[in-house]
Amino acid sequence: MEKAVKIEDKKYPKSLKEIGREAPKKLYYKGEWKEEIFENCLAVVGSRHLTGYGKKITEQLVTEIAASGITIVSGFMYGGDEAAHSATVRIGGKTIAVMPCGIDMIHPEYQEKLYYEILENKGLIISELEGKFSPVNWTYARRNRIVAGLSKAILVVEAGLNSGTLITAKYAKKYGRKIFAVPGQITSDVSKGTIKLIKEGAFVVTEASDILKYYNVSPANLSNSESQAKQSSILSKEEKTIIEQLKREPMEADLLSRTLGISAAKVGTTLSLMQLKGFINQESGKYYVN
Repeated sequence: MEKAVKIEDKKYPKSLKEIGREAPKKLYYKGEWKEEIFENCLAVVGSRHLTGYGKKITEQLVTEIAASGITIVSGFMYGGDEAAHSATVRIGGKTIAVMPCGIDMIHPEYQEKLYYEILENKGLIISELEGKFSPVNWTYARRNRIVAGLSKAILVVEAGLNSGTLITAKYAKKYGRKIFAVPGQITSDVSKGTIKLIKEGAFVVTEASDILKYYNVSPANLSNSESQAKQSSILSKEEKTIIEQLKREPMEADLLSRTLGISAAKVGTTLSLMQLKGFINQESGKYYVN
């Protein structure tokens, strides 16, 4: 039998009930329903075509925010949603996945591992749709109102001008939620939506404390063993030079070679080793610092 909470039940989320007629009459769920998971929720949304920069920023911000006790709410799709849920799970935080399909479906299917990791970490999977109701265009938009309604604020990392992310932001604005946005490159299609939000009054976020202050929550004391290990690693002269250059801007291997005056062969070998060590990553031919 499917587990469900009705709008008239005491344990129905107060923040969601506040949205009035748009509040779902019933929420189906998987996981352990505890009312405290809904106390301090932040919606984190971003482009399905998240860039390397967007993924890095999402992981960086969400790791600290989730570690500080804030529940991360998102829509379980690939891209921004997946990055938010995954970062929360890795830090052992609480996350709520709002599905655009029936509660008995995993969509997208290839995120099955993440689905069960959310449940194992005492998170929740919820939907207003029962059984194996397949997702269609209108269910995504309806799902977005729940994401916004559950949350005190929304964080937008990357968004196109005609994206579902902006639909969620529109709901958040309608419900009187605080809107935070991460600035991106003005030439990028996935930054045009965030730039639009900032022009309309969204608060610019450059670090997790910008959001934690709004929730009146103290930052967690994170002992980032991975980061410490990287810092204590012995770097070659070339590796140090490359990292300093990539901190300024992502670059392709041949441009790095010309800029730094290092042979293309040497740069290629060094970049490959640095990727294996986890110092850098690559997207669309360009390398950037993790």
